[in-house]
Amino acid sequence: MQNAREELPHWDLSNIYSGLEAKGFVAGKKRYEGLLGKLESLIEGKGIKRLETVPEDLDTAASALEDLINLLNETLVLGRTLGAFIYGFTTTDTYDKVAAKKDSEFQQLGVKLSNSFVLFEAWVGSIAPVLDALCDRSPVIKEHRQALVDIAEQSKYRMTPEMENLASELLVFSGAASLSTFQGTVTSQLKMPFERDGKTELLPMTAIRNLSNNPDEDIRRRAYETELEGWTSIREPVAFALNGVKGTAVTLAKRRGRESVLDKSLNDNMIDKETLDALLTSIKDSLPTFRRYFKSKAKKLGKESLPWWDLFAPVGSVELSYTWSEVQNYIVDQFGTFSSELADFARNAFEKNWIDAEPRDGKVGGAFCMRVPGVNESRVLANFDGSFDQMSTLAHELGHGFHNYCQIGLPMMRQGSPMTLAETASIFCQTIVINAALKSSPPEAQLGILENQIMDAAQVTVDIYSRYIFETEVVSRRAESTVSADDFCEIMLDAQRQAYGDGLDANHLHKYMWLLKPHYYSYDFNFYNFPYAFGLLFGLGVYAIYLKEGESFLPRYKELLRSTGEGKAADLAARYGIDIRSRDFWDASIDVLAKQIDRYCELD
Repeated sequence: MQNAREELPHWDLSNIYSGLEAKGFVAGKKRYEGLLGKLESLIEGKGIKRLETVPEDLDTAASALEDLINLLNETLVLGRTLGAFIYGFTTTDTYDKVAAKKDSEFQQLGVKLSNSFVLFEAWVGSIAPVLDALCDRSPVIKEHRQALVDIAEQSKYRMTPEMENLASELLVFSGAASLSTFQGTVTSQLKMPFERDGKTELLPMTAIRNLSNNPDEDIRRRAYETELEGWTSIREPVAFALNGVKGTAVTLAKRRGRESVLDKSLNDNMIDKETLDALLTSIKDSLPTFRRYFKSKAKKLGKESLPWWDLFAPVGSVELSYTWSEVQNYIVDQFGTFSSELADFARNAFEKNWIDAEPRDGKVGGAFCMRVPGVNESRVLANFDGSFDQMSTLAHELGHGFHNYCQIGLPMMRQGSPMTLAETASIFCQTIVINAALKSSPPEAQLGILENQIMDAAQVTVDIYSRYIFETEVVSRRAESTVSADDFCEIMLDAQRQAYGDGLDANHLHKYMWLLKPHYYSYDFNFYNFPYAFGLLFGLGVYAIYLKEGESFLPRYKELLRSTGEGKAADLAARYGIDIRSRDFWDASIDVLAKQIDRYCELD
């Protein structure tokens, strides 16, 4: 595992701003406030709101739309840069009171942007019938045509501007946004005593959860028991937060004329119910195959059934572990087998300290990548422990960063990606590293590599399926009444039983997964689960195209990543001959995993 003497990097944010109270940051925030005021004035002065009839003066409408697009792009670049900079502090030190205050102030500015955007969105919906005529009058509008079509579609699901303004203010000042912050704060600051090598330490929960892949079963089991004990101590206030977040989501979906909370998630992810049903049905039918993996893993560990604390246990005679230096070299080298551009990107990220790798008290768990548009860079948060799994995670997050890199130069309104397509580059890059490890490692190490690959895939299919079941039930119940902590636990256990079946020891599951996963606590991004399964299987499909086409695929791959910010996922996939509404595509991707499971089960 991670060499205790090796220092792990903290990310460097200094080329963005030198500090949260530095002149540059203060000036940036003041400029952002000025842009928001300018946007409000432009919207008021041009009469931007939902219209009863399509405007007749198209030249005037085109001029107003072009001005708004340019100003919005400028505002979004600065706002997202400021937001990323603040987030760089709040996620690595939840004790930082200055960062917490700056975050609160910034969220209040976000209300102003949201209020302006609601009016802009409504207006774009009103002028949608003449959008093509407006495109003929302005290259700027033409360049943003697909983004405007998407905005017009979303405009159908809005309350009146007054109600939207009220909702935004309540969410930020006293509602679900605060509850989301609360969950992140209390879970990241929770510490529990844990004994190792005759010494008891007070460890943050991120460190305790990292023990789930320790080679010593006694440590894994006690870490699991300690974790459950710790979550029990905060379950009531966190259950209160989850009730608030889901209650908000249910209320807003209803008020905005959506069929359900799920309907909004489908819309946000640019897919339809037909696509989701094809994906979930394929996953459900594959569950027996994954259960064979769990049973085989239990057998390899000398057990009849697999308890939760062994889900991430290392398997194989060779324990795969890496120093930070080894990880850097390995990832850069393997990315280079795909393209020198990808390798250079990763090398730059390591050399310029874009990565915060050290697990520590007050730092949030998990891993993510965030875009910093003001400097055309990304930052990656990780909690590195030296394991192969963590190296794979780093490759995954750097894939997100490469996705951001491929969109440099696009206007801000055209950047980004729905969650469903956001995983394309990350899964691709992760697969490069895993496949390389399988090819280059000695036979005695290949079992461990396959273990890590299938273990991750099982999390993104089987566990994600359980999370979808859980959230579906929670949203349904929350529409009727509040849900108790006991009920959250029972719903989670039932979801895990449905997904894992006899693959796991039913007496030792994890009833608090609802409490620790931040994905459940975003009022505006519900069902933050199935996009991961979509992303894994779609990414495997794209990787399969690369294996067939070789280097000639690179330009198309980069163009795919560049264009994910606009349009429906099915339309984008169709450019590559992929029908995501058909089970055949999903079944074929899962078959790749099934073959790996077959091989895993054959190995001793």
